[in-house]
This record gives sequence, C-alpha cells and structure tokens, in this order.
Amino acid sequence: MFRARLADYFRSGYDRGHMVPAADAKSSQSAMDETFLLTNIAPQVGDGFNRHYWAYLEDWCRRLTSSFSEVYVFTIPLYLPKKHPDGKWKITHEMIGEMANVGVPTHFSKVVLAAKPSSPSTPHIAELCLGAFVLPNTEIPDEAPLESFMIPVDAVERASGLVLLPDSVKSSAKNICRTTSCQLIIRRFDDAKRHVKAISAPNVS
Repeated sequence: MFRARLADYFRSGYDRGHMVPAADAKSSQSAMDETFLLTNIAPQVGDGFNRHYWAYLEDWCRRLTSSFSEVYVFTIPLYLPKKHPDGKWKITHEMIGEMANVGVPTHFSKVVLAAKPSSPSTPHIAELCLGAFVLPNTEIPDEAPLESFMIPVDAVERASGLVLLPDSVKSSAKNICRTTSCQLIIRRFDDAKRHVKAISAPNVS
C-alpha cells in the first residue's frame, strides 16, 4: 500500500532517477529490467542534474573499472537539514504523487571504494581507494569540480543511518582523487539533439 507508482512522477517536474544505472546492468536483460523498478528510482531534478552532472558522475564511476580490479559504488538518497533564520536546523523536502507519498531527496550521495591487487598473480589487495561525494538535488554547473562535493564517509553514514564500511577500511584507504583523476567527462548529448532538431525544423511563417 505504500509503494510508489509511475503516476506519482507524472507531471511532477522530476525525472525518475536510477540509483543503479541501467548502463551498469548489461550482464543480462533481466538485470537491466530490474533497474527500472521504482524501488531503484528516486525523484531527481532533470536538466542540469540527472541528465547532466549526475550522469557524468555515473560515467566516472563506470570508467574506474579500467584502472581498478574491483569497484564498489553505494548510491544513497539523502534528506539533509538546513539552518533556518531562527537558528534551528530543519529538514524540508518536497513530496510528489497522487497522495503526496514520494519524498524528493534534498541530496544524493555516491560512496566509491576501489581496489588494486598487488599484482595480477596475487589476490592480495595492495591498495584501497575511497571517496564519498554528496551532491544537491538541483542544477549543477558542468564546470563544478567533483572534488568540491567530497566529504568524509562517516558524514554520509551519519546522514543516512547506514554503516557502509568498517573503520579499518575507512582508515586505511587512500583518497581516490589523489590516486586517480576525478575529472568528469562532459557530454551534452541532449543539447546536441535539440540543436539538430532546431536547425532541421521547417521555417513556418
């Protein structure tokens, strides 16, 4: 009785944002189909976030597999407090849906743990790299550096009420942006499509 429905997103102004991207589930058709279940979806601002900066971050996580042997990604919707004029911290978030039953997260987090083995012939992990990023659910400029959204993993755990990693991993892992590039690749495919459509449209007068 508490489940979200497609109708809850209709004309809400929000995208159905995937937590596990469909592009990360190409192992089988059933795995990809499951990414479209509403249990894997949360309301995200579309233009400037889900279709742009968030997509760039997903692509960055995906590309880590070319330089690390193992990559683990935790994607977490967050409802974070904001300090109000009265000096009190309060959580305020929008609700969408026919019965206003779907909460719109104020932020989204990705916590990324990547591992490199000491050598291809040994299973022992010689290097762990870790990064936690919290992004506001709003339009983000393409030029915003990814490192500007980096925060301690402990802060994400406190905000979400989840224990993601043991202390031994958090204390031993290196900052992922110090061991690999945290540069995002900007691809504005939708803008290109709109441009093509505009120049190909007939001139009606």
